[in-house]
Amino acid sequence: MAGNSTEPRHYAVLLFEGFQALDVFGPLDALNITSLDNGIRLSIIAPTLNPVSTKPPPLPIVNLKPGWGFSESVVPTHSYDDPPTNIDVLIVPGGLGTSHCANIEPTVKLARKLYPEVKYLFSICTGSKVLAEAGLLDGKKATTNKKRYEETTRPYPQVQWQRSARWVIDGNIWTSSGISAGTDAMLAFIGMVYGREYAKAIAKRMEYRWVEDPTDDPFAAPEPSS
Repeated sequence: MAGNSTEPRHYAVLLFEGFQALDVFGPLDALNITSLDNGIRLSIIAPTLNPVSTKPPPLPIVNLKPGWGFSESVVPTHSYDDPPTNIDVLIVPGGLGTSHCANIEPTVKLARKLYPEVKYLFSICTGSKVLAEAGLLDGKKATTNKKRYEETTRPYPQVQWQRSARWVIDGNIWTSSGISAGTDAMLAFIGMVYGREYAKAIAKRMEYRWVEDPTDDPFAAPEPSS
């Protein structure tokens, strides 16, 4: 597929201990397939150059059974201290690691630093907490994981949180609902860049039933009882 100079070329993902695997790998797999036809590249940014695990560190509200060790690790390409330049799309996943602000404080600081330089900011699941903590969602519409909706949104009343949305676009910021919704949102992003039919072809190659309507949210957070 022929590209043009306005298409995003450089994608980067911010990782932290306890990120949710599908938040990252769902959208990235759609981009993996997209990369077969287009000149795009990926940077993986983590606190250090050591492998970063989906297993969260000890956190006050995360109770793991003794001996729990089922996790995956990813090798980063860059550290927070030396991030890449010329990022077009910055991807921020969620996961149990977002449960405590101290764990994601370095991620919050880097997201805040990098945002003015990127073309698009894209969060999945509770990755929106990182953006909200950074002040990047102030006054904007956004969504998050509906299972953890109340605990994620309550500290940030300045954000226009959407209870029923598979994903939300406000300016150059995309926020998606929980976990699998990130793949739907990324396919929509691919459709914006390369066309809807191309995005549908990517979904077909993935054998994935793409939810194309961002308002189609079977997991919508109920309104609080009065």
